[in-house]
Amino acid sequence: MPKICKMKKYWILIFICCFQTFFGQENEVKNDSLNIASNKGLKFNYKQIIVPTVLIGYGVIGLNNNSIKSVNEDFRNKVKAEDSNKTRIDDYLQYVPVATTFGLEVFGVKSKNKIKDKVIIAATSTILMSATVLSLKNSTHQLRPDGSAYNSFPSGHTATAFMGAEMLYQEYKDQSIWYGISGYAIAATTGYMRMHNDKHWFTDVLAGAGIGILSTKAAYWLFPTVNKLFKNKNTETKTVYLPFYDGKTVGLGLVSKF
Repeated sequence: MPKICKMKKYWILIFICCFQTFFGQENEVKNDSLNIASNKGLKFNYKQIIVPTVLIGYGVIGLNNNSIKSVNEDFRNKVKAEDSNKTRIDDYLQYVPVATTFGLEVFGVKSKNKIKDKVIIAATSTILMSATVLSLKNSTHQLRPDGSAYNSFPSGHTATAFMGAEMLYQEYKDQSIWYGISGYAIAATTGYMRMHNDKHWFTDVLAGAGIGILSTKAAYWLFPTVNKLFKNKNTETKTVYLPFYDGKTVGLGLVSKF
């Protein structure tokens, strides 16, 4: 089969996965609702982890599967053939979904949760995502397509972008479905740009997407427990630690209210 036909088949597969990831959640609003005040809809639901688990699983299997490795090569050749000019836009694009999650309120668009709750959820999902990405990078020791380093798997930029996209969807899905669509579109573009810049394989990007989505979902499930850590009955002081990860560096920010 010609390579171009193979490429079309896999692009269709990616579209189906993304379609199922986003629109599949619309049928689970009651199970995935974020009514923090009443504590409803925060229970674990196995259906919510199917797509991200498949994405991560495909990436992991691809580490030692020759057939999947050939798909990686096909994607790399296809992307490089389209345009060889590299750009650093993905270094900034990865943060757009999560920044939009917090920025929309400035324009009067109300999110599902209060700013403090969103900060806690974002911090939790970042910790989960960063820990998973860094541990896999160190344990799998995969060479990047451009040969620059042995930390290719999974894509941290893609994980960050999809983490924010899932949070954007969860917070604003009741306002408009287009917020979620735009967030996932930006995240997908980030993943594509990582391949375009020859920094990641196709499997790195898929696994990163799955990790990002799953980290955010887990953060919402864990919110009632994590939120208790920030409640202090004896003082009005409230402190929130907000970690960040840009694919290379891990940091920790501090927000305190007195």
